[in-house]
Amino acid sequence: MARKKLKDQAKHKDKARKMNEFKKNIDIEDLDSKEESVKEETNTEAEENTEKEESSVDEQVALWKDKYLRTMAEFENYRRRSIKEKSDWLKNSNERIVLSICDVMDNFERAMEQMQEEHSEDPFIKGIVQIKKQLDNILEKENVKKIETEDAVFDPAMHEALAHIPSDKDENEIVAVIQNGYMMNEKVIRAARVAVSNGIKPENKEENN
Repeated sequence: MARKKLKDQAKHKDKARKMNEFKKNIDIEDLDSKEESVKEETNTEAEENTEKEESSVDEQVALWKDKYLRTMAEFENYRRRSIKEKSDWLKNSNERIVLSICDVMDNFERAMEQMQEEHSEDPFIKGIVQIKKQLDNILEKENVKKIETEDAVFDPAMHEALAHIPSDKDENEIVAVIQNGYMMNEKVIRAARVAVSNGIKPENKEENN
């Protein structure tokens, strides 16, 4: 009986040992499974964080690239504008002196209009004509041109109307030039002062009066 009891106890202990080992194996498998799950979740979070960081970096790069391009464009526009302003200033830096020469040219033309044909061979008159030609050459080198008024229509951008008078010409056509106008480098430096036709013929005006 004692031996049988001992055998039963031994069997119970062996069963208990096996059960414990089975439980341990199950716990280890659960732990491994949980560990793998945790690793997967961690990797997923890390990947998501990496993607977010990469997306954020790309957005910042795009933002700074856009700012850089805008800054470069603004600087290029400023550079071109500065070059143009400097070029225009250099072209027109002699404007005051040129206007003074234009005044002298007007006086030369008035004097020559009073010149008689028989005086054209006079050495003094020839000297005056030669001086006028020299002044013409100076103005031409400075790219100065007289504003056309002959058979021209009044243009407020180039002409200044000092009077509207009856004339055989159509309305707004230039009848007479009171003072010559000049352009320098395609810029009006002095508008031509003119008298403009009002479209009424002299005889019609007398009838109306």
